[in-house]
Amino acid sequence: MSSDRRIRRITIVGGGTAGWMSAATFARLLGPDYAEITLVESDEIGIVGVGEATIPQMATFNRMLGIDEDEFLRETKGSFKLGIQFVDWGRKGHTYFHPFGHIGLHMEGVSFHAFWLRLKQAGLVDRIEDWSLQATAGARGKFMRAINAGRSPLSEIAYAFHFDAGLYARYLRRYAEARGVVRREGKITTVHQHPETGFVQSVELADGTKVEGDLFIDCSGFRGLLIEGTLKAGYVDWSHHLPCNRAVAVPCEGTEAMTPYTRSTARAAGWQWRIPLQHRIGNGHVFCSNYMSDDEAVSVLLANLDGKPLADPRFVPFQTGHRRKMWDKNVVAIGLSSGFLEPLESTSIWLIQSGLSRLMAMFPDLDFDAATRDRYNRILTTEYAEIRDFLILHYKATDRDDSPFWDYCRTMPVPDRLQEKMDVFMAHGRCFRENEELFNDTSWFAVMLGQLMMPRSYDPVANVLSLEETKARLAHIKDAISNSAEYMPRHRDFINEHCRAG
Repeated sequence: MSSDRRIRRITIVGGGTAGWMSAATFARLLGPDYAEITLVESDEIGIVGVGEATIPQMATFNRMLGIDEDEFLRETKGSFKLGIQFVDWGRKGHTYFHPFGHIGLHMEGVSFHAFWLRLKQAGLVDRIEDWSLQATAGARGKFMRAINAGRSPLSEIAYAFHFDAGLYARYLRRYAEARGVVRREGKITTVHQHPETGFVQSVELADGTKVEGDLFIDCSGFRGLLIEGTLKAGYVDWSHHLPCNRAVAVPCEGTEAMTPYTRSTARAAGWQWRIPLQHRIGNGHVFCSNYMSDDEAVSVLLANLDGKPLADPRFVPFQTGHRRKMWDKNVVAIGLSSGFLEPLESTSIWLIQSGLSRLMAMFPDLDFDAATRDRYNRILTTEYAEIRDFLILHYKATDRDDSPFWDYCRTMPVPDRLQEKMDVFMAHGRCFRENEELFNDTSWFAVMLGQLMMPRSYDPVANVLSLEETKARLAHIKDAISNSAEYMPRHRDFINEHCRAG
């Protein structure tokens, strides 16, 4: 019996961002000599394509593919992102910034957050954003990549991207096809399964062509053609914790002041995103249909654009949650087919990236052993739940009582893990990153403070420094941050010099 049990045929069902990220990953890491990679998509079926903001891990994915960053930004008409500005979330009229990167510096083995909170509770400091290079530069419209500047904050600048998801998919298609991936145009009409095992054997197109495979990657979007339509994996519904269930999106004309951050503005029954690209601004209104009609949602969106709309508003219905099994038999769901968490913290593309990374770490052979599948599902389910809790925090920790939607969110029970995090923070301002969860203690601290949670006390180990020494050190860090931000060029100027789209 042959000992070579490797996968010979990988068939990707669906294109878009998830499909072509999958194709590019397999082409780069496996190559045509390992397996035949085929992607099936139909021009008749549109893609969601509203996810245009990312987190810093996106740069890791591009480096893995060997993609030149400036070329990527030119081809996708992208811009840089230093974090997310939240408007009217804690209460109307209040704004805060969730930055990438560090806030301040840990000192004497103690978290910077503890020292800052000690001064805050003494009435000696105001905005935590003043100790974040990303938040300070973002407010001034500045951006640059890190340089070798010794201990200066300019030596370490975390950033992500805004880009046109449709252009990104096309860019990755060219990348993947140049490395042997074969694209098959056609609408899938039938899925054929093995009569005994239930494994998917092939997909049949409208013209009768059958595309076979050993491993199938379901990138068919919300419908989950293989994972749900065929294998009936089931779905875990989280709408009781994240009640928004619809989005309406529209691009508009851009502005000269291209802000290096995403903006999220809370509305009466949800929130609105603003994502600046080189050629336009992406906008969308995420809302709950139980509290707002489609007509009202469109009206709110169109009334709050920076410029003239460039297309008709497009609706995207969704249900927050995930498949009970994201890997079932020989089918792995990647992207929207695996689940959906609203794009409040720009995690949609990260979940594609993470699913692919985990799959490559646990890549199967033709045996498709159950232990590997179970581990994959457990890890991805945990990751979804950890991100879910971070998103719920934005809705739960608020003083807003101006609409039935916010009354529901403010008073709803939350998962035990999140409640514990909130209780621990309220006691002494402590935040902890659990295991490998995506959002670190700095992110939790920034959002908890931003949502107007103020601890009853500060971490007592902050008393390791005298009050005067603490004031002096924080003043020095604040000045270094401010001076570094001032040194940086304007965001648009940096793009014009390095990665301006044609």
